Amino acid sequence: MSNIVAIVGRPNVGKSTFFNRLIQRREAIVDAVSGVTRDRHYGKSDWNGKEFSLIDTGGYVLGSDDVFEAEIDKQVELAIDEADAIIFMVDVETGVTGMDEDVAELLRKVNKPVFLVVNKVDNGKRAADAVEFYSLGLGEYYTIASINGSGTGELLDALVEALPEKEEVEEEVLPRFAVVGRPNAGKSSFINALIGEDRYIVTDVAGTTRDSIDTKYNRFGFEFNLVDTAGIRRKSKVKEDLEFYSVMRSVRAIEHADVCLLVLDATRGFDGQVQNIFWLAQRNRKGIVILVNKWDLVEKDHKSMKEYERVIKQQMEPFTDVPVVFISVLTKQRIFKAIETAVEVYHNRSKKIKTSKLNEVFLPLIENYPPPAYKAKYVKIKYIMQLPTPQPQFAFFCNLPQYVKEPYKRFLENKLREKFDFKGVPISVYMRKK
Repeated sequence: MSNIVAIVGRPNVGKSTFFNRLIQRREAIVDAVSGVTRDRHYGKSDWNGKEFSLIDTGGYVLGSDDVFEAEIDKQVELAIDEADAIIFMVDVETGVTGMDEDVAELLRKVNKPVFLVVNKVDNGKRAADAVEFYSLGLGEYYTIASINGSGTGELLDALVEALPEKEEVEEEVLPRFAVVGRPNAGKSSFINALIGEDRYIVTDVAGTTRDSIDTKYNRFGFEFNLVDTAGIRRKSKVKEDLEFYSVMRSVRAIEHADVCLLVLDATRGFDGQVQNIFWLAQRNRKGIVILVNKWDLVEKDHKSMKEYERVIKQQMEPFTDVPVVFISVLTKQRIFKAIETAVEVYHNRSKKIKTSKLNEVFLPLIENYPPPAYKAKYVKIKYIMQLPTPQPQFAFFCNLPQYVKEPYKRFLENKLREKFDFKGVPISVYMRKK
């Protein structure tokens, strides 16, 4: 499980540029999935072989200037709670501002690694100007220019050095199902309805769950761990529906899970925040089941379920092969169906297909629909195998892998889904040199 690093600071100091610079290095290679460049405030990066998750708080601050200050304080507090290390970014052009001083005051009380990073230092005069940031009382600082990357190497060396070693968790044989979603969608009530006892205090206030407990579930012949993400020790200061908050919480749960049950409120739909969590699970290659809760509150006619599902799938493109189950936690409608579906997705995710079978199915198919020629060169795919990874990844060996473009890879992915049923599971298709 990777460490979480949060980038905090007031607006316009260059947090997002720095964030993009760090994740691009890796995402460009790992994340060859089209359509995931939605609002990316979360990514994975690595340095010197150490992997960490990166959260850019910048993308979450909305509102006018006076709202800014309160929002930024909240985010810094959350980052302090949740992250393993904090990068506090300031801007040499504007020098120390009152808002920087506020943030520094919060960070001085923290016993986690805090890195003060002075951005936009791209010449000697600015390096000399950076000295004034000593006044923030956070000790040494690092000077960088996130626009061209100078200085980031030293900062990252120090950062990965300071990250705590994560002890490898004992391999838990039971599948882990994480219940994720935005506050008040009914996550805790869903777990209560399943377990049949109110072991969580469920109230109408968003974020009242006090600690995220893994619940062993063993009924109807299924056994697995349920992870509730509604949250640990929610700070009273953190106001109701803070998007950053639910994403931060979900990051931890999703990284740990095999299958994510994404609960959404039928009356609110598949909105931006739910989509953020969906793409988070998809980028982490987890199994996904969408649960549309509070279905009993929706005005229905004969086609409303089909129509609702169509709208959701439209927003998930290109990864639309995801089961959608309409439930009502209140009336316990289709609760068991939700779990059955999650178990099915879990099995799909751990499915292994024999190499002989793959080649028998795919070679004739590829012969009929070969990859389009590129620069008058023909791509010949000779051999297919599934890679030995926890989730489905397939290597297609060919003479000119660099000429196989995204649409053809998507065609192969769709055929894999059609022939072998990978419903609910992200698949990776790689082209390798024979």
